[in-house]
Amino acid sequence: MRICISLLTASLMLAWNAVPAQEPAAPSVVVRNTRDPVDKSYRKMLKGIARFEHAQALAPGATLRFRLLPRTPTVEMQGIELKVVGDSTSMPVKIAPDNSFTLTYNDTLQREDAALIANRKTSSMTWRAEVRSPGVPEGMRRLGDLRLECLVGMDAGLVSNNSQLFAWLGELFTSTDRVCSDPEGNYLFFTERPVFSVTATSGERREVLPFRMTYAGGGPPASELPYCDCQVLLDRSYYAPIWDRNWPDDTLLSFEYMDDPPEPGVQPPTREAARAALGQPLKELRFDKGYQVWLYEWQPGHKLPPGPDQRPQMAEQVLLFGPDGATRRIRHREPAQQPVRPVN
Repeated sequence: MRICISLLTASLMLAWNAVPAQEPAAPSVVVRNTRDPVDKSYRKMLKGIARFEHAQALAPGATLRFRLLPRTPTVEMQGIELKVVGDSTSMPVKIAPDNSFTLTYNDTLQREDAALIANRKTSSMTWRAEVRSPGVPEGMRRLGDLRLECLVGMDAGLVSNNSQLFAWLGELFTSTDRVCSDPEGNYLFFTERPVFSVTATSGERREVLPFRMTYAGGGPPASELPYCDCQVLLDRSYYAPIWDRNWPDDTLLSFEYMDDPPEPGVQPPTREAARAALGQPLKELRFDKGYQVWLYEWQPGHKLPPGPDQRPQMAEQVLLFGPDGATRRIRHREPAQQPVRPVN
């Protein structure tokens, strides 16, 4: 089970003012502050900021912001207003054009266990921490930054769902340290554009991440998408090997995107030609913008030990088809020949 979800993160709090009746009629009430059960807890988000300061050795010199992303197809991401609301006071939060923001400390709001409330349904948006180190090349992400994002995001209670369906998952999927250090924790990250492949590079070591580390684990069933932060961002979602200490913090992730220009000099086959030549793929994923990815997988010609996550190492070929049905990109991946000694 993938960690696209967590338990509801804030309590439902209602304050009522009774209006005295002027005439013998039924009394009416006014709801002063109604908090959605999944509004973000100010207290928890301050805890996330404290984790950032405590664990900043993962990303020295980095900055922290929080960011709002779309979760449902119809949510309007322009003109979002955000404020911290307590029992006796509130505090506006300035939203940047990219829908990112920072938080300042307010003792009264912390004591009152205030909530962050947006002028959108909270469950219609995905909330994430964003850690950025200086000097990272444009378009790349640093693994130590992503490790710290996971710690901050989990402590801040940012991963959410709007159902009690997965409440039985328990501590494994709500404990920050377990989620961010366990191969099964799989804290989701998002790219700026629909992604085709993710490559990790550290010194001379360079590996394309396996298909299962893209698209929320290779594409969850449609029935699970409403409970996943990736609901409308499936084609931008990926898992980073934050739990694998074989990859040091300075490891860089680079991305190949679906809308990158097709590889030059290659006559792309159609889906029909690819199926006739290669047979039925193991997986076919179709995305809203018309792109498709097909996965072919087979045992490599030589026996290999399990990977660092203890799963069998498989060879892969992934095909990307554009909305016109033509093949835009092809990726072939062979698993590592030798196990890598963990980095201390």
